[in-house]
Amino acid sequence: MKILIADDDQISRMITKAAVEQSGHECIVAVDGDSAWQLYKEHSPEAVVTDLMMPGLNGLDLCRAIRAAEEDRYTYVILVTSHGSRKDVLAGMEAGADDYVTKPLDPFSLHIRLLAAQRITSLHADLARYRSALSEQARTDPLTKLHNRLKLAEDLGALHSGGVTGHNYCLAMVDVDNFKSYNDIYGHQAGDAALVAIASTLASEVRKSDAVYRFGGEEFLLVLRDQEAPGARMVMERVRSAVQSLRIEHSGDPDGVLTISAGISAFTDGHRAGTEQLLREADLALYASKASGRNRVSLADALRSE
Repeated sequence: MKILIADDDQISRMITKAAVEQSGHECIVAVDGDSAWQLYKEHSPEAVVTDLMMPGLNGLDLCRAIRAAEEDRYTYVILVTSHGSRKDVLAGMEAGADDYVTKPLDPFSLHIRLLAAQRITSLHADLARYRSALSEQARTDPLTKLHNRLKLAEDLGALHSGGVTGHNYCLAMVDVDNFKSYNDIYGHQAGDAALVAIASTLASEVRKSDAVYRFGGEEFLLVLRDQEAPGARMVMERVRSAVQSLRIEHSGDPDGVLTISAGISAFTDGHRAGTEQLLREADLALYASKASGRNRVSLADALRSE
């Protein structure tokens, strides 16, 4: 582990540092509470061994600051006191300390506490990884591995709350043409394989700054950042052509292969619409593509101007 020692007494620091290093851990040393807080923020140690009384932040204040700053990780805090009175121990625990030792420091006592610290921080790290994996799973479509509608709602919310006034973007609603008949003819297993192939193609044909989501069933939604309608249309024509080039056979489609249709709405200087309106506009543009014969891209701008 990486361990931060905070103590204003030089002899105590040397004894604690020697005990920590003998236990096989990396050591960072601070001479007062303020420098300890700065080193904590810079190095993110797994454990902190801090004196109770120090210039600047005292041990209790340092504990409180550490607990307030923690998010997905956990820091094990051991408070060192000269007295070991019940009052000091209780105050330390209430401030966020996990354990305590008394001066003069017994290296064996500290070693035992560092073993507990290693076990606890390891468990917290495992829990953080599990939480992260579950969070990612909740935002991922299990079939295509694209983002799902929950992630879309979060991303669109963040896009607007982050201040999109100076940034244009486009939404492209995509639907696989005649997909119901494809499932009827070839079966749902083939339909799932086709959706996976199409999803992979959508993701590979856009920039890393763009995002692709499974919107539902055979529908997908693309967020094209820093794009206006003409540029987005060029992107989606390339995407449409790439899907057609997959040559996924479909005897129930006039083209003989699976194709997609798309509708595009744009968030631009002249049209600062909300996300719900932009989604409706993209959906209406998609409907226009379907009504015009499928396997094509339509712009919501063109519909509004009619």
